[in-house]
Amino acid sequence: MISAFTTAFTNAFKIPELKNRILFTLGIVIITRIGASIPVPGVDANALAEVFKNLEQKQGGSFMAMLNIFSGGALEHMAIFSLTIMPYISASIIFQLLTAVIPQLTKISREEGGRQKITQYTRYATVLIALFQSFVTARGFEHPEKLSQVTGLQLENVALVVHPGLLFELSTVITLTSGTVFMMWLGEQITERGIGNGISMLIATNILAKFPSAVVVAGQMFYPPEGKAKYNLIIEFLFIGMFFGVIAAVIVVTQMQRKIAVQYAQRMVGRKIYGGGQTYMPLRVNYSGVMPIIFAQSILMMPHMFLGWFDVNWLNKLLDLLSSGGPVYLAFYGVLIFFFSYFWVATVFNPIQIADDLKKHGGYVPGVRPGKPTADFLDYTMTRITFAGAIFLTGVAVSPDVLNNYLSIPYITASFFGGTSLLIVVGVLLDTLRQIETHLLTRNYEGFLKKGRMRGRI
Repeated sequence: MISAFTTAFTNAFKIPELKNRILFTLGIVIITRIGASIPVPGVDANALAEVFKNLEQKQGGSFMAMLNIFSGGALEHMAIFSLTIMPYISASIIFQLLTAVIPQLTKISREEGGRQKITQYTRYATVLIALFQSFVTARGFEHPEKLSQVTGLQLENVALVVHPGLLFELSTVITLTSGTVFMMWLGEQITERGIGNGISMLIATNILAKFPSAVVVAGQMFYPPEGKAKYNLIIEFLFIGMFFGVIAAVIVVTQMQRKIAVQYAQRMVGRKIYGGGQTYMPLRVNYSGVMPIIFAQSILMMPHMFLGWFDVNWLNKLLDLLSSGGPVYLAFYGVLIFFFSYFWVATVFNPIQIADDLKKHGGYVPGVRPGKPTADFLDYTMTRITFAGAIFLTGVAVSPDVLNNYLSIPYITASFFGGTSLLIVVGVLLDTLRQIETHLLTRNYEGFLKKGRMRGRI
């Protein structure tokens, strides 16, 4: 298998178009990593580095530590790409849901050029969200004592900004918003002229940029620079086995499908016969992908973003209950993931329309009558497999917090044993390999496997 992968990547550079797309993507990735290292003026880099060093080592995860992983370490430098592409992701999710529930937007999306209009609205919303988030970030760094609920650290006597004030806030808002807009443009360029989905590629690249730090911290668990190791060799092998086991499980469930057989009746037009034969309709077990986790995290972050500024006793107790990794937080997290798993399927998956389309084209599910019975059958089937997908998502999502809080594994290391980061990286890598393989097979080169198709594909 290793030789097949090596041959496939070698063949990829023999195709001029594919080679140019790969090199173009790598070039943009390098630009984003440079932008993740250029700090915003006015920030005390040493004080900021010390805060995030404590975040990576502490027991009990925090929202800021999670955001730092998604930014690829840009937040720990307060770099120009600190907000990354997350405002665009938030705007895209909002408009995708609004398009499904608001008739006017649904009508626009189905018109000629409608998708371009929705995309333009999403860009405008991205700027507004980035302006708000950059202002909150600037105020938070000016008043680090207000970040205690978000970081889980005591920051009352820490000064992160050299000269706080209106000038710092204005420059930070302009810089961070411009960085987000620039990253959005870079992501669109990857989609158009590179390989893979640009936005997803940038997020996965940022996450993978923190992987070496996670490995170093994991190594210090078993081979500390000073003192005796806390874990023995057996735990080390179990740790490594668990890491690869979780990755394998994510890949399997991401690729898993329920195949619904579809039979098409033959039609005679003149002297020719059209249609006929049998195919299948793939229903993914994890149909909603990583979206339920992103929704759940966004909702659980809102109380800390808005209520953390008020020094009220009962509000502080509420925020403590909703702190990352706590039992109340994990319970709400799991319930929200289940809810949004079904909400996403109900919003995106339309069994009535699918049943009508099958009926129009002469298709039917064997043993099920066309029309409403087919729609009911698809809805029942999707409900059952969504339950399995929601259980899997919940387990993957809470695993980093469980490992961090109850097994004392540092958060930066535990974050690569599940959660949003692992799902995004696996999904992006699989999608990128599929696109490269498609280019290879269309030009009569071998794919990543000798049979010419990736495992898990039909």
